[in-house]
Amino acid sequence: MDFPLFHLAYFGDRTLIAVIAILHVLINHAFAVGFIPLVVVLERQAAARGDAAGDALAKRFMGVAFVLTTTIGALTGVGIWLSTALINPEAIGSLLRVFFWAWFTEWLVFISEVALILAYYLTWDQWTGPRKAAHIRLGWTLAAFSWITMAIIVAILGFMLTPGSWASERGLFSGLLNPTYLPQLAFRTPLALAMAGCVGLALSVLFTERDSDLRHRTVRFCGLWTLVFLPFAAAGLVWWWASVPADLAQNLATALATQQAAAQSYVVLWTLLGLAGIVVAVAALAVIAPRRIGLTLAVIALVATCLELGWFERTREFLRKPWSVPGYLYANRFRAEDYPMLQRDGILAHAAWSPVRQVTAGNRLVAGRTVFDLACATCHTVDGLNGMRAILRTMYGPPPWDADAIAAYIATIHDSRFYMPPFPGNDTEREALGAWLAALGSPLTVAGKAP
Repeated sequence: MDFPLFHLAYFGDRTLIAVIAILHVLINHAFAVGFIPLVVVLERQAAARGDAAGDALAKRFMGVAFVLTTTIGALTGVGIWLSTALINPEAIGSLLRVFFWAWFTEWLVFISEVALILAYYLTWDQWTGPRKAAHIRLGWTLAAFSWITMAIIVAILGFMLTPGSWASERGLFSGLLNPTYLPQLAFRTPLALAMAGCVGLALSVLFTERDSDLRHRTVRFCGLWTLVFLPFAAAGLVWWWASVPADLAQNLATALATQQAAAQSYVVLWTLLGLAGIVVAVAALAVIAPRRIGLTLAVIALVATCLELGWFERTREFLRKPWSVPGYLYANRFRAEDYPMLQRDGILAHAAWSPVRQVTAGNRLVAGRTVFDLACATCHTVDGLNGMRAILRTMYGPPPWDADAIAAYIATIHDSRFYMPPFPGNDTEREALGAWLAALGSPLTVAGKAP
């Protein structure tokens, strides 16, 4: 309530965060957490065999990871901070207060990780012969720091789904050691390693000559690497799902698909299982018949793992609705403990950047639009993604729409849509919101602009 409002009219606020965050996660998991250990193992194997070509291939692999993690990975990491601070400063501010020392530690680890990746890649050709063992140890150190970065952030992500005893204790470690932290870490770690195997398959085909021994050996290794870690990822996912509270698990159908397609969510589930089967099949083929692995199959397996991880992120984010932090902060940016005050005084009276402070007969539609911006626009747009005009048309048919009926529905919306937070304002604001929403079906204008 103390920050200016920013909205993307069609794209949707949360979509901006989602696109940046998922791209960051894909780079982080596939090319840092999972891929660096694979590169170090390849380097160690090449050193043990005295294989100069294998060592050069491992360096080329590392070059790809180096470029992607220090450009797209780093930029999207900053982008997450910028987008969350812009769109939901209340949520990121609350998380910073709880996890200040965790994020401070993560920042130190990240700076060390940047220094390590520079040192590891740029000293590859200098640390040879007797110094090769030290270079390999440097690689393992880099791999450990990459994993620690993820381990800290996963604790915060777990907290946002299951804060656990933090609600009563309000301590750093009670927040970090939340019920879904270790299960989620047990899923992400082997999944990142399996994704790295798929990356390795694609790069092996790109960087080696067809039918060469080097290609066959590396393809077979990457396929085996993927097959080894996939069962652990599946076990971690089962453990994580078993740790999700029942009241949040009921959101699964909508989380997998959408509100409109929730009844067909099983199609998404079977599709995800099919994608996992494709990855297993490609990896097995790489082990059994590496000559048959081409770029197309390798890319299909890599895209499949990316889709799996991306859909997990979407599902995990939606499961916690109507909360940003269950029991503490709703997805609409209002704290649960502030609801009695807001429902008594109204949200307009406490919104520092609101153009109106209360609803009057002369500003009813302007006030309704402001209430929408404050209480609804984090998740909804007018005509874009999750657009209200389309939702109202689905619920009530073609306009005109009844403002009183809409306002009455808003009063109990959290009972029928369990992923929706209760309306945070008072009755007058709820009626103004209903009037403004009903006006979306008419040619009325507000302050010279279409409503």
